[in-house]
Amino acid sequence: MAQTKNTYQFEDLLDKHQLKKTAARLRVLSMMYAKNTATSQPDLESVMHDIDRVTLYRVLNVFEEKGIIHKVFDLNGTANYAVCQSGCHEHHHHDEHLHFNCTACKGVFCLNELSLPAINLPAGFQPSGFTVYASGLCPKCSKMQ
Repeated sequence: MAQTKNTYQFEDLLDKHQLKKTAARLRVLSMMYAKNTATSQPDLESVMHDIDRVTLYRVLNVFEEKGIIHKVFDLNGTANYAVCQSGCHEHHHHDEHLHFNCTACKGVFCLNELSLPAINLPAGFQPSGFTVYASGLCPKCSKMQ
């Protein structure tokens, strides 16, 4: 579900992560918080004509590094970005939840309320994260069937 924040909250978020308050960063935050699905860089480019591709790439990279957004892949392997929960920090994401790919609308949804169970790996394996995907129809597409 889309989260509501205002410009002052976005500025506070950038301050918290020791980032300059630029128009591009504020605009990307506004767009991402307004969506209820993860979004790709090409999707953002298609609606943000005033921000060039390189700037957008850099904004997304620094947001991911700082724990503001996390990367999730769709069914085609395209990187999409979603807003992190408050538990994420710089270089350490807590996005261990189910990611749902809708096969009809191609939306990628973070189902934060469904956390992953503990996974005990064999000795010697050191995970840096886990990702679980499910695919099917989202609620909107289910109603149209």
